[in-house]
Amino acid sequence: VPMGVLSCMKYLMFIFNVLVFAGGTCLAGVGVWVAVDPAGFQDIVASKTVLSVGAYLLLALGIALALLGFLGCCGALRRSRALLLV
Repeated sequence: VPMGVLSCMKYLMFIFNVLVFAGGTCLAGVGVWVAVDPAGFQDIVASKTVLSVGAYLLLALGIALALLGFLGCCGALRRSRALLLV
């Protein structure tokens, strides 16, 4: 495999993991926003229990995706197979 292909693959994996990290950060931000100020979202969701559970679910999913994206970025830059497999 030529070195240029491996370099391109490394940067493509890095960019993809940056996008996953950014998406996870946005989800965590929305989860915090809904958990702190649920008044704006009560019109959309009728039940307050669904809203609070949804907020914490968004927060947990966002943190998990941000962590996964961060580990993927580190793994792509260092070419660490263990970090990429996580």
